[in-house]
Formats: sequence, structure tokens, C-alpha cells
Amino acid sequence: MACAQLATGVTVVTAERAPGLVHGMTANSVTSVSLDPLLVLVCVAEQAKLLPLIKSKKRFGVSVLKESQQAISRYFAQTEENAEVEVGLGIRYRWTPSGIPLLEEALVHLACKVVASYIAGDHTVFIGEIESVEVFDGEPLLYFRGNYRAIAP
Repeated sequence: MACAQLATGVTVVTAERAPGLVHGMTANSVTSVSLDPLLVLVCVAEQAKLLPLIKSKKRFGVSVLKESQQAISRYFAQTEENAEVEVGLGIRYRWTPSGIPLLEEALVHLACKVVASYIAGDHTVFIGEIESVEVFDGEPLLYFRGNYRAIAP
């Protein structure tokens, strides 16, 4: 497939699913849209459990993963949460004042407020205005031709 030739960063998009509980989804369909205002887009499949959460909360988090976080990416590529697995993987969340969960130990945190959404084929495209951003030290986890990659020195 042609799109497999496009190297992407790996992110986990998160939203609150119940008070204090998080649902996350691994995504490489996160794109910068605008610098003024700061906007990103996220594409979420119509059957994804994350879709109604973002629609109802109108907020979501984007955590850009570090090269050491392949197991976390694989975990959030599944549809079910498992508290024991999350503990084993060391998954912890940081919550913003507006109630957006973000993955601790990520490379970048983006806390977003939905400003628009569009149905496009079998996905909904959400445009999020960035409420807060944090950048940490480390190297990104990449995805290319169906495999995880790292930036070569």
C-alpha cells in the first residue's frame, strides 16, 4: 500500500471514559493543521470506542511516544483496557485542569479542545485546538512499512 511508505510518529490519543478512567487509542493519523491558532487533526474510525468519548467530552489528549514505548503503542492498539497490564507496562496518566488525560513519560503532550469535526469515509476527523503543550527529552517512536522504527544516529 502506498500509505505504508509514509513514515509517521506514533501517538496515543486519550479521553476520559468515566470519572478517573481513561480510554486510549494508538494513532499515527495525527497532523499539525495550523500554527495560529495551534490546531491538530486526529482521525478516529467510526467503530472505535474512542469516538463517542471525544464526541461527548469535546476534549482529547495526544501523547507522542518515545522510541522505548513500543509495548505501550501495542497495548493501546487493542480495544480493551486492562488495569493489570497497564500497571505492568508502567502506564500512568497526568490530568490537565480541564480533565484531559495524558500519558506520563511521553515525548510530547498535547491537550486539545475539539473545535470542528467532519465525517470522512469510515472515520471522523476531529480538529483540536491545543490548550497546552509540553515537550520532554527523548527520541520519537516511528512507524514505517508496518514496523516500528527509531531514528538512526
